[in-house]
Amino acid sequence: MAVITARELEMQMPDASQLLSDEPEMESSLHYMQLLLLVTCLEWAWQERDDFFIGANLTIYFSRQQLKNHDFRGPDLFLVKNTTRLPRNSWVVWEEDGRYPDLIIELLSDSTANVDRTLKRDLYAERFHTPEYFYFSPETLEFAGFRLDINKYQPITPNAQGWLWSETIGFFLGIHDRQLRYFSLEGVLLPTPQESAKSETMKANQAIQVANQARAELQELQEKIKLLGISME
Repeated sequence: MAVITARELEMQMPDASQLLSDEPEMESSLHYMQLLLLVTCLEWAWQERDDFFIGANLTIYFSRQQLKNHDFRGPDLFLVKNTTRLPRNSWVVWEEDGRYPDLIIELLSDSTANVDRTLKRDLYAERFHTPEYFYFSPETLEFAGFRLDINKYQPITPNAQGWLWSETIGFFLGIHDRQLRYFSLEGVLLPTPQESAKSETMKANQAIQVANQARAELQELQEKIKLLGISME
């Protein structure tokens, strides 16, 4: 029997440009909005960086057997660091220097929760060796996070607020207003671009109010001095 080398196996695999993402639609608008929130906030926080890729509901192709059987679909969200930020139709491991995600987040639903808690968790630990894995239910608010220890995940201990620290991104993940959000080490909520713009507008308005108040107080002081007959020259 002829032995197929790893190189020959790679050459038999389809070209990466032909491997389009094969993911189903999100389970609900609640799941879609949660995914959009997670992607948008992290991209905004890292807007000055160009060394990462975020996959949202995007297929990860990692083996020929997987292509044949389609046993596992892609994560809801995954992050790969130290790579390019270029758009991709899918994440093809053998076209990405063998790189697997550094962080994965799954959004639980009735149809996927059991697989996300078991089969996918084992896959991400034992095959992907992804350092951190989180899952969250936008409906029930079930939330858990794990860090890789050799080939097994160990639960991440929450802080006093119930947030879980991610060493991969350098932020906490925690629930805020029934949504999964990022928080800085100091406990500051990472904003969306819209929240950031609103905050900046509020700061600008406050600065204008302070300036107007100072101007009014100066004018009042000048009037009092004038009444006292004191020269300002």
